[in-house]
Amino acid sequence: MTGKQRMIQAFKREPISGHAPHFELVYFLTMEKFGKVHPSHRAFGQWKQMSKKEQQAQIDDVADCFIQIAETYHHDAIFIHNPWEIDVKYILESIRKKSGDQYLLMIHGDTTFGVPNGDEMMEFSVRMYEEPEELHDIAKRNVENAVRNAEILKKQGCLDCFALCSDYAFNVNPFFTPDQFAEFVAPYLKQTIDEYRKLGFWTIKHTDGNINPILDQIVNAGPDALHSIDPQGYMNLADVRAKYSDRICTIGNVNCGLLQTGTQEEADADVRRCLHEGMDDGKNGFVFSTSNCVYTGLDLARYERMVEIWQNEGIYEKRPALAK
Repeated sequence: MTGKQRMIQAFKREPISGHAPHFELVYFLTMEKFGKVHPSHRAFGQWKQMSKKEQQAQIDDVADCFIQIAETYHHDAIFIHNPWEIDVKYILESIRKKSGDQYLLMIHGDTTFGVPNGDEMMEFSVRMYEEPEELHDIAKRNVENAVRNAEILKKQGCLDCFALCSDYAFNVNPFFTPDQFAEFVAPYLKQTIDEYRKLGFWTIKHTDGNINPILDQIVNAGPDALHSIDPQGYMNLADVRAKYSDRICTIGNVNCGLLQTGTQEEADADVRRCLHEGMDDGKNGFVFSTSNCVYTGLDLARYERMVEIWQNEGIYEKRPALAK
């Protein structure tokens, strides 16, 4: 079974044999591990000056980098973060040509408002009260533009999934009140997901932080999977799965804070906790992952230890058989 097939089974919440599926939104440690600059860190100031042959060599090298990450850590999906100068469809084509249907391929695709940056937070907060219709107009245009782009990618035939990566929350609470979320975010999240689904794409909704006050609305929007179920944001994987695992696949929840600053024993214990809560509840629809990504500055050895535990213990036939 391919990684793509395993991810789709998880999205459908169907039984899986062998390892729980695994992938990361981003693995940034390519220079340390492979001696390669991560594609997101590359810049091509003379892209238009390059010959077609040189452009293709750069595209293929980006594709090779993503495939090397997936092969090394047994990822079942690849999230393509491309340099701005390169049209993502060319990277998709190169990865498909090199790896076939082995991996579920995804790109960014969120249309919704997230937590504004510090320079815009006050202005956006005021606009929700003073200029709500203008915000609705922006949200509608965002959806329309995303659907047009998705239609183009559908015709190409290489993309499988959109990752919707607008963050909605801080560690303590969402940026939006539940009423604000219901007005300015939830309708457009649902519309985006519905339109992607009509085109045959899967969707993963990512958000960090404490989303408990708006979690019902997020699940009701209908994404196939929820990432990252952030323990630093007081999100509890067991609780989320107890309430929603019949409606949505869960991805993530290994505590990045413990991977970064905890002892090795604490980090190992948290990896095992995540596997237990994701796999041993007698339900399906779980993908193993960190609670964010393998970010710049994370200890490479910690992530590789996490993968080692998953390889040895994240196997359904080794887990306790619990009644549904």
